[in-house]
Amino acid sequence: MDEVLLEEPANQAALKNHDGHWPSLLTVAGFVFLTFNSVMVVYRSNGDMGAISFVVFSYLDLVALFYFLRQFERTPAESPRREHIKMAVWLLTTMLTTAFSYKVAEVMPLPVQVVVWAMAGVTVLGGFYAFFLHREATKA
Repeated sequence: MDEVLLEEPANQAALKNHDGHWPSLLTVAGFVFLTFNSVMVVYRSNGDMGAISFVVFSYLDLVALFYFLRQFERTPAESPRREHIKMAVWLLTTMLTTAFSYKVAEVMPLPVQVVVWAMAGVTVLGGFYAFFLHREATKA
């Protein structure tokens, strides 16, 4: 065990996932792109606290969502922890759906606002059904 620790520098071990694989280039590029765009929006917001709050909330929500999705993928199917992670994923997606629906609906006329909120509600309820109520039929 000590030999393995000596062969691998400490700063490189932190970059690896728990399963020993490096994050993919696409994953790193995606987070760099997301971070850069978020910083640019905050910089160009001219101190608009509503815009800054929305961007910071969305950024943190997405980072947490990607983290919990990765945890969900790693957790064994029979683990009770999987249900807790599923709840966190559903709550994070619900919050993100609500935030984006609010931003879209505030610039739309009333009939379109109703459609936006109806679509958001169907999405949230559909996600709840898919995550917690629907059970796949077992094949005989």
